[in-house]
Amino acid sequence: MTIRVVIVDDQMMVREGFSVLLNAMPDIEVVGEAVNGRDAIAKVAELRPDVALMDIRMPELNGIEATREIVASSADTKVLVLTTFDLDEYVYEALRAGASGFLLKDASARQLAEGVRVVAAGEALLAPAVTKRLIAEFTRLGSSSALKPPAQDQIGDLTERETEVLVLIAQGLSNHEIASHLVVAESTIKTHVSRILVKLGLRDRTQAAVFAYEARLVTPG
Repeated sequence: MTIRVVIVDDQMMVREGFSVLLNAMPDIEVVGEAVNGRDAIAKVAELRPDVALMDIRMPELNGIEATREIVASSADTKVLVLTTFDLDEYVYEALRAGASGFLLKDASARQLAEGVRVVAAGEALLAPAVTKRLIAEFTRLGSSSALKPPAQDQIGDLTERETEVLVLIAQGLSNHEIASHLVVAESTIKTHVSRILVKLGLRDRTQAAVFAYEARLVTPG
């Protein structure tokens, strides 16, 4: 199946460059472009792409607000946030808004295409540098009221094994790696992940990782 992508960025050269790179892939098609967050919401509603490649800093409506609206209105479109990262301070907010992951703007063509594929498949995409920044942000927020832990009854709904799997998700492990770590079949892990998402009312693995940090199941550091 072809993965349909909308590219959202206020810089024409960025949009055109990513469009050329992605359209060169046999399994990816760029079906539209948007110049700001408000335009992105309209394009996603019209085109229903599998993935929206979203810049954070844009005029009129930024990528975080656009992500929040897209996730709320479209169960099918995943948002992959583009970031220069060293300049962006909104990783935590974008994940809370429902982004499925981050991709650095200096990513290679291969990394860009693979990132789109990973997110389209429902997996989380957090580059190592992004993960470090995310953990640092949780550390900064950890002692403040800005980071509110989930209700304890939500955590209590998880079995011991599901909690263990959730912790490993937050540590960045894939289903295959979790299965190897726990010495079980990968299909078993997929079942655990699905049940975790349903029980916690979460959209994907990325939000599950955020939940694990907020619930203090994983200690930043």
